[in-house]
Order: sequence, then C-alpha cells, then structure tokens
Amino acid sequence: MKALRFLRKKRVLLVLFIGFVAVLFLSTNWMSWFYPIYYKDNIREQAERYDVDPFLIASIIRVESNYKLGKESKKGALGLMQLMPDTAQWVMEQAKLPEVTMDHLKHKPEASIAIGTWYLKNLNNQFKGNRIAVIAAYNAGPGKVDGWLKKGVWDGTLESVKDIPIGETRHYIQRVIYYYNQYTRIYSQF
Repeated sequence: MKALRFLRKKRVLLVLFIGFVAVLFLSTNWMSWFYPIYYKDNIREQAERYDVDPFLIASIIRVESNYKLGKESKKGALGLMQLMPDTAQWVMEQAKLPEVTMDHLKHKPEASIAIGTWYLKNLNNQFKGNRIAVIAAYNAGPGKVDGWLKKGVWDGTLESVKDIPIGETRHYIQRVIYYYNQYTRIYSQF
C-alpha cells in the first residue's frame, strides 16, 4: 500500500516536472525570465537620444547594479549605472543637465540612465566606436584605457583582454559582454 502511494507521488511529480519543462521550452521567450531587462522605456529613450546600443546600456546596468535603485558602491559610485560622483558631476555639466542632482542620480532611474548613457556616448566618441575599449573605460576610466592603448599594453580587443593590467577591468569586460550576448540572443528587439 505504501509502495503504491509512493509510486503515485513520484508519477505526479514527474508529470508536473515534464509539464514545467514543456512550458519553458514552448514559451517563445522563456530565457527572458532568467535575463530580465528593467527600465526598458528609460533605456530605449536614452539609447535613441544619444545613439547608444540599448543592449549595451542594459548590460552595464545589470553588471553595475543588477537594476537595484539607490545602490552605492564601497568606492562611492551611485545609481543604476554606478557613476562616481566626480564623473557624474562632469557629465551633468557637459550634457547641460542642471535639473539633475546627485540625489536624482541615486534614486531616479531616468536620471542615472540619462547620465550613464551620455557618458557611454562620450566614451564611444573618444574610443572611435571600439565597444570593448568603451566598456573598459567605463570601468577603469578613459585615461587609463587610453594609456594602455597608446603604450601597446592592450590592443583594445576582447581576444586580448587578458593583457589588461587591472583584473577587475578584465572581469568587468567579460561580464558585460556575457550579458550583452545573452540579451541580444534572447530579445529579438529592444
């Protein structure tokens, strides 16, 4: 009797498991459950405004803050896109965003995304569209990356990322590219 009940429970669990797996694989976008993108409207708006790839913005947000508002790093970086206060202040002046404050940067997604996206556009211009160098500069700073490139320490490619002298930046690039590849594979459009 006990053996029959045990087998019946196993069959029910097996049917539930198979049903769950079938729903996952029959759903056209099931991977988006594991790789969600939040603040899509804000990202899309700023991506269009500054002509920056929205998947790159989303990937940087995912690595920097995992879409958590109000986050502040140990080093003092703020907001969804984790900008250092000095960099954020410089961007606000250069982009002529006087209405945005440091508090907005930390607590309003649209402010963080606007400032971070403008900064990505600036880095993209500085590094002539080299996406890998832009990602490195977003993490290590444009001065360091420019120095590595000019001195031949690093050639600016993903294949030679191991040549970057800062381990955190090497890992950062790999993580951003990982999420970028996942997002572009999962989502047919932004």
